[in-house]
Order: sequence, then C-alpha cells, then structure tokens
Amino acid sequence: MYVCFMIEIAALRALVAVEQQGSVVAASEAMGFSPSAVSQQIKKLEKQSGVTVLERHGRGVLLTDRGMALAEYGRRILGELEELQATLLADPAKPSGVLRLVAFSTACRGLVGPLLGKLDGSGSAASARDTAGSSAGSSAAAGSGLEIRVVAEDPREAVQRVATGEADLGVVHNWHSVPLVIPENMVHEDLCLDTADVLLNSAHPLAGRTAVEPSDLVGERWISTPAGAICNEALLAILAGLGRVPDIRVYDPDFSTHIAMVQQGVAVALVPRLGRPGLPAGVVAVPVANPMQQRQVGIVYRKTMTASPSIRHVVRLLQDVAADLDVD
Repeated sequence: MYVCFMIEIAALRALVAVEQQGSVVAASEAMGFSPSAVSQQIKKLEKQSGVTVLERHGRGVLLTDRGMALAEYGRRILGELEELQATLLADPAKPSGVLRLVAFSTACRGLVGPLLGKLDGSGSAASARDTAGSSAGSSAAAGSGLEIRVVAEDPREAVQRVATGEADLGVVHNWHSVPLVIPENMVHEDLCLDTADVLLNSAHPLAGRTAVEPSDLVGERWISTPAGAICNEALLAILAGLGRVPDIRVYDPDFSTHIAMVQQGVAVALVPRLGRPGLPAGVVAVPVANPMQQRQVGIVYRKTMTASPSIRHVVRLLQDVAADLDVD
C-alpha cells in the first residue's frame, strides 16, 4: 500500500523557524505571526507527514529525531525555492520586490542613507537623512519596483538575521582584533576599511599628538559602547596586550553621546570615522598607532541570493557609496 501526502511550504517554514530560533514564541516573533499560528502550522505538518516533530521539554519544546531530519530537508528545500525565486523567476534587468537590509548604526548614517538617496528617484537628501536617523525605515526607487526596508542592528545580530532569512542583506564590520564569524550558507564581500580614532578634549595633554599608542592611553577614563558589543571588545583589545583593562566610566550605544562626553572633558572615546558627524569645538580626533585601529566593513547575504538582481543592484550601489568615502 502506498501512502501519499503533501507537505505545505508554510508548515515547513514554521518548523525551520522553530529549529533556528529555539522556541515557538521566538519563531513567531521572527516570522511576524502569533505563537498560536505557528503552533497550528506545526500541527498541520505533523498531520501531513504522519510524524511527531516537536516534544514538550519543561516549559519549552524540543525537536524530535524525525523533526530534526525534516527541518534539515526543509532548509534545503526552502533554500532552493529562494534561489529559484531570486534568479529564474526574477527579471535581471528590473530589480524589484522588498529587500530587507540590516546594518549597524554608523553604517546606516554613512552608507545606507546615501544608498537610499541613490534609490530615490527625486534624489532628495531629506529622505536619506530621515531614514538614516532612525532605527528602521524604507525607501523605494521611483519606477523600479524595489523597496528597501532597513533595521539597525549590531553585526552579530545582523549576521544571524540574514543567516536565518529574517533579512536579505546585512552591512557588518569586522575588527581585526575581534573577528566576526560568517556561517557557511552566507557570502561576505568587502566594502571599505574604517579607521577609529581616539577622541580627546582639546585641553587633554595628548590632544596635540599626530598619533597615540596603547601605552599612552593607560589610566584614561573612557566612554564605551555597551559591554559585549563588538566596538566595546575592540576597545578592550587595545590595552589587553599591556595586561590592562580600560577604566570605562560610561556605557552608551550612541557615538553622539561619546562625542558630547569628550567635549565636556569627562572621558575619552574610541570612535570610528564612518558615519561620524563633524566634531564640535573642543574635540579632536587622534589616530591610534601600533596597531592602527581599523575595522573591515562588508556586506553579507545568503548564497542562495547570489544571483538575485535586487541583491546585485543594491550591492553595486553600496560599493559606489563606499568608494566615495574617506574613512581609512
């Protein structure tokens, strides 16, 4: 006797999301559905396949052996479907659809804002400023059918979003002292090098230097991005070779706050050049030497999207924007 069944893509996508996110609730948040809707898709999948894919474990759930095997097949099927939609079913001459882009904050200001300006058929600088100044936004190229939706995230979160399909394209950075891990299902392309300077109050004894070394910075009071952020780890690495830890007095994710604190003379800061606003009176930027503090800015996307007309179009525009920058 032969048993014939059909598995729906939506149900398979729900299972893969649960596997990737670790729970039904997290999967529902990533997919933009309610937990009950995801649970219904899982039940539908179990009915369609005839196997139990989830089992309760405490207050959460775990994938069964059959569920893990089905999720592995599901990832491959969804990847091939994505590749089909992004290539064979797309018009290479007309980038279109919605492209979800995730980028770190200074890249939103320094790269994504100008990108959206290029996509805006009116060339309006205002639309680029408005989007770059917020944590999320969107822009469409006039007549192109391509809409960009932007979310600001740190590189590690950006990589995770792209790897799991929550975003299509990520702008990330990779400090030489703090490597960024890129999963095997993703492509990484370099955009530019971004140099970070130490910002000092103009009255600071080091403010007149053409460069400073890590040993010059021992004993300084710092303002830093939050603990665990990549830029915070890069700051820790500066003094690590000397067996010292920076005296961090203030943690704040916004580099504008760092600049304000330096202007008040209460701290020094390590601030990259990309997306950095003009420095106010009383604040000077001094490069760090031996080693120079630089991060590699790049783009990540899934291998299944390599030939996507929309991805290739936006990547080219970002490369054009990066080529015009003076940040290294």
